[in-house]
Amino acid sequence: MAITTDMIKELREVTGAGVLDCKRALDETGGDMEKAASILREKGLAAAAKKADRVVPEGRIEAYVHPGSKLATLIEVNCETDFVARTEEFIGLCHDLAMQVAASNPNYVSREDVPESVIEDERAEYRAQLADDPKPDHIVDRIIERKLGKFYEEKVLLEQPFIKDENKTVQQLLTEAIAKLGENVIIRRFARFRIGE
Repeated sequence: MAITTDMIKELREVTGAGVLDCKRALDETGGDMEKAASILREKGLAAAAKKADRVVPEGRIEAYVHPGSKLATLIEVNCETDFVARTEEFIGLCHDLAMQVAASNPNYVSREDVPESVIEDERAEYRAQLADDPKPDHIVDRIIERKLGKFYEEKVLLEQPFIKDENKTVQQLLTEAIAKLGENVIIRRFARFRIGE
C-alpha cells in the first residue's frame, strides 16, 4: 500500500510523533494506522523513560478555580526548557492536572511521597478488618496488598484515573506528554483549597 501524506498527517495528529517517524511506522505496518500508532506509542514510552533523569528547572504554576469560587487548586509542573513551558500542549497539560487535583482530591504526588507510617497504619487497619477471616496468611497478605493498591489509586495523584479519560492514569498522561513534548516533565507539588476546610 502506498503511504500518502494524508495518512502521515493523520497519524501525526493522533500520536504527536515526527513526520519521518510516522512514515517509517506506516511503512513498517503496510499502512495499518492502528499498528503504526501502537509502534509509535511504544517508541514514545521508551523515549520518555530515557528522559526521566533529566533536570527540570523550568515549568509553570497553574491555578484552577472551580465555578462558584469555593474550590481552587495550584499545581507546579516542571519541564526542561522555558520554550516548552510556553507551548499550548504544556499549558493544557498543566490545566488538566489542576482540574484533576480539584476533582479527585489526592494527598500525594507519587507513592514515594506517602510516609511509611501512613502505609503501616493502612496495613494495620486492613489486617484488623480481616482478623476474623479464616483465610491463610498468604491470601490475607494478597488482599491487603490489593486494598493498598486501591488506597494508592485514591490518594496518589499519579495513580489516579485521569478525569478526562478513565482508561488511563495520570502517570500515563504524563508519559504521553513527555513523548509528545520531547522533554522530561514532572509534577513537583500541588495545593487544594476549599472554603471551610
